[in-house]
Amino acid sequence: MTAHIIDGKALSTQLRTEVAARAVTLRAKSGVTPGLAVILVGDNQASQVYVRNKVKACEEVGFHSVLEKYDAAMTEAELLARVEALNNDPSIHGILVQLPLPKHIDDHKVIETISPAKDVDGFHVASAGALMVGEVGFKACTPYGCMKMLESIGMKDLRGKHAVVIGRSNIVGKPMAMMLLAANATVTITHSGTADLGAMTRQADVVVAAVGKRNVLTADMVKPGAVVIDVGMNRDDAGKLCGDVDYDGVKEVAGWITPVPGGVGPMTITMLLVNTMESAERAAG
Repeated sequence: MTAHIIDGKALSTQLRTEVAARAVTLRAKSGVTPGLAVILVGDNQASQVYVRNKVKACEEVGFHSVLEKYDAAMTEAELLARVEALNNDPSIHGILVQLPLPKHIDDHKVIETISPAKDVDGFHVASAGALMVGEVGFKACTPYGCMKMLESIGMKDLRGKHAVVIGRSNIVGKPMAMMLLAANATVTITHSGTADLGAMTRQADVVVAAVGKRNVLTADMVKPGAVVIDVGMNRDDAGKLCGDVDYDGVKEVAGWITPVPGGVGPMTITMLLVNTMESAERAAG
């Protein structure tokens, strides 16, 4: 058996088309154009690529985008002041501060300064709390994209299913687990150092690998027919992009699998657009 591929690129294109149509409708109905502000502090090369892709994605769906770049010497107080100004700007519906920030700036303090109504990255403690109790809030973009991928293969309701999340970070692991719980799955959170990890993953109907470590999940660790979502982003010995999953081996056992590249990656920015769209619609009433 060879696994079916969950094509994140195709699903992303579909969702972005829907977002663009919603943006047109919102402008026609209320005169509001969804606006996203992205703040980049410092000269991290990977961050520069990420923010360029986010701004480009905004433009492609008809959003208003603002990219603010600052020197790494920017003080924490100056950054917090900019975030507060954007909180009060009615043309901005989403605020994203690109991480990592320079070491002298407290990431948590900056994230918590963003208004929960504009926290389209889904990192604010209020967003996490809303997710836990089933209230309206923004979902963290990468796990939200993973859930959309599961939904695309008919797995919106995971009642009776066992899901294992490998990786317990606040950015992916824990929000992923909460979203799976909200979809009625039984969830186990593990990490790459969990004793006999394979004994847990072999019981799982859904495995989400989000560690940032090559080959953390191999074919012998997967239940036949399981769904495998690979969130990892690594390089192999030849410098080629790869995930956390031994793709060639696991695809011969799993029922569904996401590739790297072309899987979860395109979905992350797409869900940022979805969150910004929802924020604009709420603001417009």
